[in-house]
Amino acid sequence: MKGAVLSVRGIEKSFGGIRAVRGVSFDVEKGEILGLIGPNGSGKSTLFNCVLGQLRPDRGEVFVKGENVAGMRASRLNRLGVGRTFQQLSVFPEMTVLDNIILAGQEHRGSMLSRLFGPPDAGLTGEAGRLIEFFRLSHLRDEQAGSLSFGQQKLLDAAMAFMAGPDLVLLDEPAGGVNLTMLGSLKGRLQTYNREHGTTFVVIEHNMEFVMSLCTRIIVLAEGAVIAEGSPREITSNQKVIDAYLGG
Repeated sequence: MKGAVLSVRGIEKSFGGIRAVRGVSFDVEKGEILGLIGPNGSGKSTLFNCVLGQLRPDRGEVFVKGENVAGMRASRLNRLGVGRTFQQLSVFPEMTVLDNIILAGQEHRGSMLSRLFGPPDAGLTGEAGRLIEFFRLSHLRDEQAGSLSFGQQKLLDAAMAFMAGPDLVLLDEPAGGVNLTMLGSLKGRLQTYNREHGTTFVVIEHNMEFVMSLCTRIIVLAEGAVIAEGSPREITSNQKVIDAYLGG
């Protein structure tokens, strides 16, 4: 665990008689891009939600930069430098691209008084503009988010997650429903951000081409347990993974 940004230790979670997560443990080092894959029902989302405080695990511990955060509220995790994206987009369709990103920043900074009596943009327009440019959304800055394509909304959703300057970002199905052109742009932006800022990523993903080309290490879940861990090359040649997930 020493030096790890995220450490998961013996997480277990059951729903009635169903063991959704069974003693999962792993570490994520600073600057790593870790992929978490597995068939539907393998426990990926349940594990994510235990890590992020949406669910309290039955057993086990979660550490962020050495601090035990199991069961901690998402707002407190954000203040520790943890961000996330969801399978379902969290953009506000009636608001502009710029205002969506500013709002994401306001959620993580300042007090209620500063929000009430400070400037309307909380001084975040400049920073929001830089993220808009980074994610190549400048031409859409003043467009309503609801008018964007699904892929563009995915880029906006990612930009919103980075507005708090997180050290660790958990991405839930970032490639889902995105066309190949936008997918390449999203992958490129994530790789560049990782390289330039040292931000650590954990990615749940079903798109094998995307996850294998983005991630430096892969963990495979099946029936709530880890069945394999290794580089993308090692995972694609692992017979347990082929039998359980990738198909023969």
